[in-house]
Amino acid sequence: MHEYSIVSSLLNLCEENAKKENAKKITKVEVKIGKLSGVEPDLLRVAFDTFKEKTICDGAKFIMNIQDVVIYCNECKKKFTLKQNEFTCPNCKSFNIDTIDGEDMYLMRLEME
Repeated sequence: MHEYSIVSSLLNLCEENAKKENAKKITKVEVKIGKLSGVEPDLLRVAFDTFKEKTICDGAKFIMNIQDVVIYCNECKKKFTLKQNEFTCPNCKSFNIDTIDGEDMYLMRLEME
């Protein structure tokens, strides 16, 4: 389960940011998780809740925003948000598309004290 290693990296990143800001505590951690990122949100929550104890994030609220897949069609020059895993342009049915969002996980915001 790679969610544990993701949370370990996330907690390290939180620690680094807190040190830069001279914060003593993080009260909220907000992440964006792309549907194609390979991250399982339920497992990530369990891992975060387990490993945050006795860290600067102990007691922090964990907010996950799930990002749909956003594509750009190189044929009709339009951007679309996909609701299903059908990787063709919904407008012209072309396969000549680029994925522009929904593949990664990002730390979006920290609230600190």
